[in-house]
Amino acid sequence: MTAQAPDAGVTFINTFTLSAAPEEFEEAFSRTAEFMARQPGFVEHTLMRHTTDGSRYVNIARWDDAQSLRRAVARPEFRSHAEALRALSTSEPHLYLPRTTVRAAG
Repeated sequence: MTAQAPDAGVTFINTFTLSAAPEEFEEAFSRTAEFMARQPGFVEHTLMRHTTDGSRYVNIARWDDAQSLRRAVARPEFRSHAEALRALSTSEPHLYLPRTTVRAAG
């Protein structure tokens, strides 16, 4: 187990529950992800779908810092992305700081 450095960035985790078809949500999310990937401070993201409940997704996004994420979502261009996702789902967004990382032995 390793402790994370204070400058290890932040992790944004957003859980989505769909009110639309998964394909429609994934298309809208893909457009949002492309927008976010161009923003300063963005590191990476992973969109995950629940193994048995196809209406549940989790987005895990890493950013250099919380301010970078806040600046990205404050951009006027982000509004249309947020509206599209809200029309297809409800979400529960939270921002986390890394504490420890455990990797496989070997």
